[in-house]
Amino acid sequence: MLIIFDVEGVLYDEEYLPILAEKINKQNEIWEITRQGIQGKINWEEGLKTRVAALKGLDEKICQEVSDSLPIMTGAKEACRILKAAGWKLMAVSGGFTLMMERLQKELGLDYIYSNELIFKDGKLDGVSIRVTSDKSLSAKIKIAEWGEKKEDIVCVVDGANDVKLFDICGLGIAYRAQDIVKDLATTTLEEKDLSKILDIINKHYDLELETTTPA
Repeated sequence: MLIIFDVEGVLYDEEYLPILAEKINKQNEIWEITRQGIQGKINWEEGLKTRVAALKGLDEKICQEVSDSLPIMTGAKEACRILKAAGWKLMAVSGGFTLMMERLQKELGLDYIYSNELIFKDGKLDGVSIRVTSDKSLSAKIKIAEWGEKKEDIVCVVDGANDVKLFDICGLGIAYRAQDIVKDLATTTLEEKDLSKILDIINKHYDLELETTTPA
């Protein structure tokens, strides 16, 4: 069994670039492009390049500090710990960046992460190398094939329009506090801000008895 998570808004309780933008008072501009990208109104890759370009010149140290301060989503540690203990594989596919993923991988015990790479020149933000496109399933498929996971045994937990292609490769698609377009395509939705509640959904869907944080 495999679970694939989106990161910002799912494993992290924040969007990284808008917080970074606060450092140079560009948060409104960045939020607007972020929002349009999440809602699928603009080309996601172009939106990402535009957002990073607007932050060009930011100190690498500040980029790392902001990343280190991102709050992990309520219930994320419990959900990952319980799934891991039950032998599940955990993957995160993020349109965000490696510098915010390494800590997450360590704290949540993720088996594999796919993310984009911020480019720094002389300690200053200079651009972005895009490895994860708006079709996140392309990244995920690489490991799915390697691990031999079947579609029906894969769960995806996502929130944005740029995540919906992941629903094509999973048996259970959970829209977590998501955009309407995502809810329409998901198997089920979860509005409560507690990621551990996905365990109840997984138990019901697969007729499993994973430990849950909900009293019986």
